[in-house]
Amino acid sequence: MPSRLEKFVKDWDDSPKPSVKERIAKIIHPPPPMRYKLAMALYKVKIQVNKLEHLFNKLQERDKMLFEKVVSAQMMKDSARATIYANEVAEVRKIAKTVLRAQLALEQVALRLETVRELGDVLVTMAPIVEVIKDVKQHLKGIVPEIAFELDEIDSTLHSIVLEAGEFMGSSIASIDSTLVSGEAKKILEEASIIAEERMKEKFPELPLPETTGESASLPAPPK
Repeated sequence: MPSRLEKFVKDWDDSPKPSVKERIAKIIHPPPPMRYKLAMALYKVKIQVNKLEHLFNKLQERDKMLFEKVVSAQMMKDSARATIYANEVAEVRKIAKTVLRAQLALEQVALRLETVRELGDVLVTMAPIVEVIKDVKQHLKGIVPEIAFELDEIDSTLHSIVLEAGEFMGSSIASIDSTLVSGEAKKILEEASIIAEERMKEKFPELPLPETTGESASLPAPPK
C-alpha cells in the first residue's frame, strides 16, 4: 500500500505520459529527478507549516491562561505577581509572532513551489524562496530547532534543484540578478511580517494597565 508521501508525489505529477521516442531518449540520457525533488520539498514545507500552525495555537492558549492570571492578580492588587505574569505574556507573544511570521512565509514558499510546476521557470522563481527558507530557519533555530533542522534539509534540496536547473539551461544561479532575488525575498518576508502583526493584534488583546491611582484600572476582556 503506497505511503502518504508516495501518493502525494503521484497525485501531484499529472504530466502527460511520454511517447515511445521520449522514453527511449530518457533511457539513454536520464534526466535528474527534479520533479520528484520539487514534490518532496513541497510536501515537507507543508508539513512544517502545519507544525507551526499547531505551535501557534498552543502559544495562544498559554497566552490566554497567563493573561487571565494578570487580570486576577491586578484585581487582587498584587502588582508584583501581575508584573511577573505580564512579563511572561510578553515573552510568549514575542515567540508567537516569530512563529506566525515563519508560518506565513512558508505558506508563500509552498505557493511558489506550486508555481514552479505550472511555469517551469525554476531559476527565477525558486531563487528568492531559497533566501526565504534561510531567513526563516535562522529565526526558528532558538525556538523550534527540530523545524529549523527540517528547513535546513529543504534548503539543501531546493539549492540542488536550482543548480540542476541551471545546468540544463546552460546557466547558473550566479547569472541571476542577486539584487532582484534579495528584493523578492525581502518582499515575501515583509508581507509575512505585516500580516503577522495584524493577526497578533486581532488575536492577542492589550494587557491591562497597572494601577496608577487607588482605583483599579480598566480591565479588558480575556483573549477569545
